[in-house]
Amino acid sequence: MKKLLSILLAALMVFALVGCSNGNGGEGGGEAAPASDAEDVAVFWYNHTDAYLSSVRSAMTEAFEAAGVSYYHYDANTDQATQTDQIKTAIAKGVKVLVVNQVEASNDDVTKTILDAAKEANLPVVFFNRSVSENVVTSYDKTAYVGTDYTQAGHMEGQMVGDYVLANYDTVDLNGDGTISYVMFKGQEGNLEADARTQYGVEDADAILTAAGKPALAFYDENNSDKYLLDLNGAWSAAAANDYMETILSQYNEANGNMIELVIANNDDMAQGAVASLKNHGYNDPSQGQVVVPVFGVDAMDFAVALINEGSMTGTVKQDAVGMADAVKTIAVNFMNGAGAFDGINSAYELEGTWRVNIPYSAYNG
Repeated sequence: MKKLLSILLAALMVFALVGCSNGNGGEGGGEAAPASDAEDVAVFWYNHTDAYLSSVRSAMTEAFEAAGVSYYHYDANTDQATQTDQIKTAIAKGVKVLVVNQVEASNDDVTKTILDAAKEANLPVVFFNRSVSENVVTSYDKTAYVGTDYTQAGHMEGQMVGDYVLANYDTVDLNGDGTISYVMFKGQEGNLEADARTQYGVEDADAILTAAGKPALAFYDENNSDKYLLDLNGAWSAAAANDYMETILSQYNEANGNMIELVIANNDDMAQGAVASLKNHGYNDPSQGQVVVPVFGVDAMDFAVALINEGSMTGTVKQDAVGMADAVKTIAVNFMNGAGAFDGINSAYELEGTWRVNIPYSAYNG
């Protein structure tokens, strides 16, 4: 009987693997794709748990399926070595296009390694979301990048913060000391998007305030020379921001006369974590008549829009997940069909030369 059960279980496992690979696609959790005929497109994600990228992945799945393109999603779980091995596996399987959300996006050597492997197999590559260097990407004519003008989100967030604080200065200044105390949550060190959002989210707000005769924003901890708190795992996570806020609010609060008065986050996940902590300490639930500390993020995720609409969060910058997925799909199909990489690209998207497509941002504050 045990032997029969073992045979049945083995048969079921084989059937499950075949079933996963015979449809239009599947999900990889760090492992190789099922051993079968190669998919048209292999998509490599830096981390499946990233909230914004989860929305891009859903949109990309729909776009590929609508176009009749088979695909497989690989999850590197924030590990570059894992992703590099996954790419090698997909190439060996005979995939037609590599679509890469590079883990170490600021590492030109990694980008070059990926392109060298693609060149050797004569495969096109579409990088997306996490900015890679122009000089490396343009070294191979079967390569394109889909992302954003990574400075734009930072500028928009800084403009939104500055405008809001200036219009509500006395209300925001909970300590009544004439200066707004803030915390900045940074998603990842060395990431161009994170760097720009961290810089301009404060710099542009300061420009608005000082032009109106108000003091520049003051980082809550004068001993922190970086003027931001970093997600040490590089995951841009709600958990990291929540942990930081819990520690901060135990020391920097209204009772001590040094309350945090403003939260600026690199993304909505971290903003959400900050809001949850503030609610835990009796803030940011206007339905209960609570004081609301303004919190700003980036991405316009559904949960952030809901928080803004209920008054618990103040603003975000929309990063168009559907638009990004659409552009990636269009370029991948063009490469497979031997067409020009940007043929049929939505006219609302911004082109940079022959190598890059930028999906525009927009502000959202309810």
